[in-house]
Amino acid sequence: MKLSTNVVTPAVLSLLASFATGSAALSATRRATTCNGHPELCDRSFGNVTFVGTHDSYAVGTNNLAVNQDYNITQQLNDGVRMLQSQAHLSNGVIHLCHTSCTLYDGGSLQDYLTEVKTWMDANPNDVVSLLIVNSDNVAPTEYDSVFKTVGLDTLAYAPESASLAASAWPTLGSLIDSGKRLVVFLTTKADFNSVPYLIDEFTNIWETAFDVTDTTFDCNVNRTNGDSGTQMYLINHFLDKLVVGLPAPDPDHADTTNAVSGVGSLGQQVQTCAAQYGRNPNFMLVDFYEYGNGSVFQVAAAANGVSYSPATPIAQPKTGSSSSTSGSSGNSSSSGVTTAPANGAVDFKLVPTHFAALFAIAGGVLAGALSVF
Repeated sequence: MKLSTNVVTPAVLSLLASFATGSAALSATRRATTCNGHPELCDRSFGNVTFVGTHDSYAVGTNNLAVNQDYNITQQLNDGVRMLQSQAHLSNGVIHLCHTSCTLYDGGSLQDYLTEVKTWMDANPNDVVSLLIVNSDNVAPTEYDSVFKTVGLDTLAYAPESASLAASAWPTLGSLIDSGKRLVVFLTTKADFNSVPYLIDEFTNIWETAFDVTDTTFDCNVNRTNGDSGTQMYLINHFLDKLVVGLPAPDPDHADTTNAVSGVGSLGQQVQTCAAQYGRNPNFMLVDFYEYGNGSVFQVAAAANGVSYSPATPIAQPKTGSSSSTSGSSGNSSSSGVTTAPANGAVDFKLVPTHFAALFAIAGGVLAGALSVF
């Protein structure tokens, strides 16, 4: 029996058209081949990658006790920083990034800061970036959401399936990039998964080591958490302070050593110590003046991630007259030595620089002495 070509042809054409449509759809599905500069990281879970982070990334300048970085966040990101930490305060009803108080140091509005992040991320589609926002004034997550939406950065923000994830449960860098949700945002207090799911509570997902460290051993003990430190990601605070009138103050003079790959007090040494203690590398390493050490902080991250370190261009060089500030914190210390992170509604003093308190105390003493003369 001979089939009519008038009957077969339309059916075949229809089938071919279906295959063509399917092929086009498959080809349109993006598959990241390079993630954060390395093909090897595309199949690696976000919770199994070590990222360099800048402590007080917004606090930029020289010859100023309230700054922690020499270069703006665009340069930081260009050089390889992938976590940006900031401290948010309300200033006349607007969220600003300030050091302890906006009268002491105002790094500008959160909106301007996020706009700079958005510009960089739009130009670098193969990178996953994290933000860690210290919610100093306990601003409602919906207010942050409004700013993110104004900038358009909410469209890039990853919302997990639940309020907390074990380190092993995070998606891969490749899947984050493929989905377009490659910004991971952590908030220290007031995070509400039900109202703004992409603002992720830090301390149920990440534990931290101590800060205001003046001892170059940089221990790896759990300092603050609201979750299970055995399964959480973790962050090491690796910026060295020195004692001034008995209080911790920044020590930029030793930043080359502090950021180094090896040696006493080095970032590399702390990473090795923590990895040996917990059987896994830290996920985030917060540093001051990241460029000190000529890229050493990025070499440490590369070694932890098992990839080569070969920057496409030389990173920025330290600026003369650099001066940094440090962080202070308060919390409820437990008998185990682990501080419970501030609960929602509590004031988070994580980034209160204690050297400001020292300056105020000194200034107050001088003023009292001057007044006593009269």
